Amino acid sequence: MSTTETTEEQEEVVHDDHDHPSDAKYFQIAIILGVLTALEVATYYVDIGPALIPTLMVMMVVKFFMVAAWFMHLRFDNSLFTKFFVSGLVLAVAVYVIALSTFEFWSKG
Repeated sequence: MSTTETTEEQEEVVHDDHDHPSDAKYFQIAIILGVLTALEVATYYVDIGPALIPTLMVMMVVKFFMVAAWFMHLRFDNSLFTKFFVSGLVLAVAVYVIALSTFEFWSKG
């Protein structure tokens, strides 16, 4: 017989008390993300002129926020994690704008 016995006190796991969303809520978020993705793809077929890049950037930010908040559970975690993700998003947009500027994207007509 084993000499190592676990007590109830050792097995107690501390969890944060917060309500996780139901499966229906995750399904709702997935549908919204699917619609946003369809809208992004639709911009290829619809000529919206110079509003193309800002429109895609806004949809990108909304999708990033929804995935990070709901599927990565940032909505329920410490606000420090949210700050890290927002910083990453700002950095990604800055790098994207710099890359477009490098290739003289803004001056092409």
